Amino acid sequence: MRTELSSSKPDVSRRDLTLDLARVTAVCFVVVVHLLQVGVGYGPDGAIVTSRPAEMQPWFDAATWFGQIMPLFFVVGGFASAAGWATWQSRGGNARGFIRSRTLRLAQPALPLFLVVAVVLVGASLAGIDPSLVDAAVVGVGMPLWFLAAYLLCQAVVPLTFRWHEQAPRGTLLVLLIAVVAVDALRFGTGVGELGYLNLLFVWPLIQQLGFWYRDGWFDRRSPLSLIGIAAGCYLVVGAVVVWGPYSNNMLANLNPPTLPLVLFGLAQACLLRLAKPVLAALMRTRIAQAVVFVIGSRLMTVYLWHLPVILIVSGIALLIPGAAPTPASSEWWATRPLVFLATAVVLWLLSLVLVRFETLGELPPTPGAFILTIAWACAFLPPFAVTLQGMNTVLAIGGAVLYSASVLLLRRERRRGA
Repeated sequence: MRTELSSSKPDVSRRDLTLDLARVTAVCFVVVVHLLQVGVGYGPDGAIVTSRPAEMQPWFDAATWFGQIMPLFFVVGGFASAAGWATWQSRGGNARGFIRSRTLRLAQPALPLFLVVAVVLVGASLAGIDPSLVDAAVVGVGMPLWFLAAYLLCQAVVPLTFRWHEQAPRGTLLVLLIAVVAVDALRFGTGVGELGYLNLLFVWPLIQQLGFWYRDGWFDRRSPLSLIGIAAGCYLVVGAVVVWGPYSNNMLANLNPPTLPLVLFGLAQACLLRLAKPVLAALMRTRIAQAVVFVIGSRLMTVYLWHLPVILIVSGIALLIPGAAPTPASSEWWATRPLVFLATAVVLWLLSLVLVRFETLGELPPTPGAFILTIAWACAFLPPFAVTLQGMNTVLAIGGAVLYSASVLLLRRERRRGA
């Protein structure tokens, strides 16, 4: 039986390996940031204490200007999406097939997470475990899931926005930028924060467009001095809109709902990535760097989706070991972070040996029709979007498990003849 193009092995001979390195580095950096935000230990009185130690530090807001690297991930994702769509088209693929494969690459790794969280929450409820402890843990598990909703949107519009980019690249950026500013103005002008989530439709797709420009070589044609000037200008504008505008000095607070500063960060980070390209390219010519990037990159969604649950598990185990769970934010707690990171990395690696199969599409039957594809995409989008709005809970975990199961089944099902 004929299978979809997505089953073909990618041609890595012409890949820009510096982008693979950037993507892996961004996700690993997210793991480190979250590791410093999860404080679980014993207080001076012997009671279990939970806190967010990094956010308690006076330097935290300033550090987020360096630590907010998700725009870079979407720039790199835009480059990869444009390259993937161009290759897909050259092989005779259509938009439906492309969107199906991209949706599956996100839905399959997310399915076991929702299943496990649903089982754990139901089990904890039946066992009578303190709901406050469960809530604290489950909110942390749901924190990174906004990415699924944002990236699913970006991948679904690649065929359309790539055509806009080919026809009117500057006009596309301008229209999206105007939409971003308009949504921010509406949100802050009315005081209705939920209106900011309309920018999921504009902020991340606009940053993805910058990845299209990166692939076209626009950043390659800029001199180092120009790239430095653009990046510096972006940070100055962000500083201005923070001081005189409604935006937070904490760049993590500008993440959900997404806001204008993220767009400026995306442009600045694209410039800095291009400036660093010679050094990164030299690094990626070494076999050890290629091996590390390949190993992590081949299970990147597993690392991203599961790192917070694993951090919580490692922190829970530390509570059972005398002296291994110091008071959060204490000097002993900071000193143990490298060991906790190492333990987290080991557990993630072991977990990935089981879950990496969910990141592989394998052979796929012909693409389902537009109606089924739309339903399947919606089933993948709604759970993480709901978690972004409300936080993870038992109802959303069970609902997510059901909807993701439906999404994967619909996207992988055989089409009936004549359908």
